[in-house]
Amino acid sequence: MMSKLQNKAISAPNSPEIDYSIKDLSNILTPALAIYAANVEHNIETTISLLDNEPGRWRPHVKTSKLAYVMRMLAVRGVTAVKCATTLEMLTACEAGARDILLAYPAVGPTANRAAEIALAHPNTTFSVLVDSPLQVAQWSGTRVGVFLDIDPGMHRTGVPQEEIDEIANLARKTLQLGIAFRGLHYYDGHLTDANIDERTRQAHAGYNHLLKIVASLRSHGIQVEEVITAGTPAFPCSLSYRAFNAAPFKHTVSPGTIVYGDLTSQASLPPDFGYRLAALVLSRVISSSQPEHFTCDAGHKTVSVDSGVPNCSVLGWEGLVPLRPSEEHLPVSVVPGSRVPEIGEVLYLAPRHVCPTVNNFSHALIVKDREIVGVENVSARGREAPVWIPAQPQP
Repeated sequence: MMSKLQNKAISAPNSPEIDYSIKDLSNILTPALAIYAANVEHNIETTISLLDNEPGRWRPHVKTSKLAYVMRMLAVRGVTAVKCATTLEMLTACEAGARDILLAYPAVGPTANRAAEIALAHPNTTFSVLVDSPLQVAQWSGTRVGVFLDIDPGMHRTGVPQEEIDEIANLARKTLQLGIAFRGLHYYDGHLTDANIDERTRQAHAGYNHLLKIVASLRSHGIQVEEVITAGTPAFPCSLSYRAFNAAPFKHTVSPGTIVYGDLTSQASLPPDFGYRLAALVLSRVISSSQPEHFTCDAGHKTVSVDSGVPNCSVLGWEGLVPLRPSEEHLPVSVVPGSRVPEIGEVLYLAPRHVCPTVNNFSHALIVKDREIVGVENVSARGREAPVWIPAQPQP
């Protein structure tokens, strides 16, 4: 069935000038992931501009991007240093043109061995990992892999507590003693999500003051810090406004990844004048409307992630539609009295609340340009490598 919305302009509240509608969806299976290439390019250019046109200051986390197609867009623009969470993301980033890859996840056992093997197979790429204990440091001795010390700014997930300055110095010394490249400090302040940007900035800057004390302590022990990485998406504007980073004796990089595609959460946390656009939507069809002022579409939580809460998305181009709690394959939507109920078969354009795990739900993505589908790309780094790993045999 052809959607009645196909010829209607679909826009986002923050970007009314952008028409997200796709001209012909008659042969497109839903649910489907749509990547709007021009908006991805816009978001990349916006980020580089905010970083004083220095792409080397951005180390995006490609757990969001996932597609080699999009990682190549970053690399072409000079963004060749990235963060990853899996060995599959490492491989995809390598193939897409990244030249400096940080596995920003505590790797142990076979995962560490596999990361070291990938580094050995790509001699023209710099590889690093995060560590927060002496046991993690030792496993990288004799490999091509360098080390960033993971500092916990209060998120309490991984990392050495930022107050433990002596322990941080000891880890840095151990790294150097084992002949491992000490790359710097990783400071992910992802817990700073206060809706009030001024309060978020105050908290972030207090943490950065402490971070500079850590750097000064390391330097007093003769340990040079090459790079300091801060900020996911919510803390990105806070890092931008911290002037001491501009004159610091190290390279300062930021690592927001969500901004490549954008989502409802990032749109709410970033200043509107930054001008970021939604670049990834989920296309879904209405499959049932048997209940009054209520209908269901084919986009459950196996399609649009619900990890950030309900509603997990919004419907672009409609007023009076409120997504409810989804089940695995169904998304029920409430209709405000007086609003039109979509007909069975109509296509809805869903903006996810959390785009990163949503992208990971798909094997393929539609690439959209000028309201046309111009290609289908694999979501290359979806999931993980096969769990059974056979080490490469050394050559005789």
